[in-house]
Amino acid sequence: MNTPLKIAIIGTGAMGSIYAARLSNAGHSVCAVDLWADHVDAMNAGGLTIDGPEGRLQATNIRAIRELPSDEPFELYVIATKSFAVRKSAEAIAKTLTPDAMVLTIQNGLGAGDDVAASIPKSQIILGVAEGFGASMIGPAHAAHTSMKQIRLGLMQGAHDHRLSCVADAWRDGGFHIEIYDDIAQLIWEKLLCNVTLSGPCTAFGRNVAELRAQAAEWNIALSCMKEAYAIGTRLGINFSFDDPIRYVTEFADRVGTAKPSMLQDHEAQRTSEIGTINGAILKLGNELNMPTPYNETICAVIRAREAQFD
Repeated sequence: MNTPLKIAIIGTGAMGSIYAARLSNAGHSVCAVDLWADHVDAMNAGGLTIDGPEGRLQATNIRAIRELPSDEPFELYVIATKSFAVRKSAEAIAKTLTPDAMVLTIQNGLGAGDDVAASIPKSQIILGVAEGFGASMIGPAHAAHTSMKQIRLGLMQGAHDHRLSCVADAWRDGGFHIEIYDDIAQLIWEKLLCNVTLSGPCTAFGRNVAELRAQAAEWNIALSCMKEAYAIGTRLGINFSFDDPIRYVTEFADRVGTAKPSMLQDHEAQRTSEIGTINGAILKLGNELNMPTPYNETICAVIRAREAQFD
């Protein structure tokens, strides 16, 4: 094992819980920060339980609290909240951030890096993309995931920093497959294509990924959302690592199988989703670039109309 790190994970929903459990079991000092009181109490009482493709994992050495301490610094801060909570999380981190610490933000969609950079120097920000987990919460202190392909990391500013290597090694200690990328835009946009294909459409149609794939008309709509995103990314000069985006997102969908996108899980729980940073981001960019995005516009309208009915 590499040198243990003192880590704060802000937002321990399904993905944050997986991060916390694996990093803690690898020997790192993990503090889980979450607003859900029952979840925090359950973690402190009996630890975290994660059901995954390799079986059940339990982590009992996690300290859980509801707010990030205002007087306790950490070596690594991991923001695993929903995209709309990133800016507030970064503001809290800034109060205790030391010059050598790093902030890793892992969200769906676009804009998280800019939200963090509003409070944190870009030289201390790592952008992350988690791919192929199919994660969900079972209950307080209990999460599950159907697979675990990889996490891609890159610096927001610069291309080489020993701190990035240390962070990557820490995650590898936890059993994560980590790849480091110099091209941040590429790693974010390639994940965005998958999110745009699955998040909004699965939620609009009330389908898990496999069910959406099985419905030809609905899958065509999902691919049309992706094609709009791919056209915008190409216009912006994104250096995609593939020439066939349909094959790329289809293979991704087949890997995650019956997983439910987090947006669908949010709607099933009557929670506001991240539509604004996923399909909504394509709609916004399309308007700015004068490129039509009718499929994403329609999906956004459906999702927002439903959310307007939530209590």
